Amino acid sequence: MSDLIIWTYDWVPEGARGFVRDLRLRWACEEAGLAYSVRTVPFDGRETNHLSRQPFGQVPFLNDGELEMFESGAGLLHLARKNEKLMPRDPVGEAETVQWMITALNTIEMVTVPWWFLEVSGEEDKGLADWMGNRLDQLEKILNEREWLAADRFTAADLLMADVLRVSKVRSSGDRPATDTYVTRVTDRPSFKKARADQLAHFVAAEESRSAAG
Repeated sequence: MSDLIIWTYDWVPEGARGFVRDLRLRWACEEAGLAYSVRTVPFDGRETNHLSRQPFGQVPFLNDGELEMFESGAGLLHLARKNEKLMPRDPVGEAETVQWMITALNTIEMVTVPWWFLEVSGEEDKGLADWMGNRLDQLEKILNEREWLAADRFTAADLLMADVLRVSKVRSSGDRPATDTYVTRVTDRPSFKKARADQLAHFVAAEESRSAAG
């Protein structure tokens, strides 16, 4: 059995399927050819039922032998350091990859998630649309000039950025053809398709089990 264990929920509502962030770690393992297994914690009672392993009651978290860690970005960086397919070993390529991984989380996702949450909830925008638009427009300029974010090739930075950008509400918030082309190219990779299909199958099976149990 692999030492790598990715933990996710046993079930989630339909709208979340395909977007739960264990997908990032599954995708990374598929890209790098790293053997892994998937285990679950209950979705019901998630606020308190696994706080010893994830202090905010979220998923994913990761085991690698005796190592235990939470947060998808941290787990992805750990996996990237295990395999050159995800992050170059030269100092410049590694620095560029880490830089863009942090950008995906701290510059793009930190504004896109609150924005689409307010969109879904119908709450007041509070200026987030303009803030997000400015950042996505700047990223559009960059993606107009390059195929990949770091090291002139696919890295974990592209995996993470594409996962942030593929949310349909974010993609439909403006006309950004270079970004659309980029997300399509990255998510057309067989490793993404397999990781997503496996996650969807996991949650579909869980739905069937819940229905059968009444």
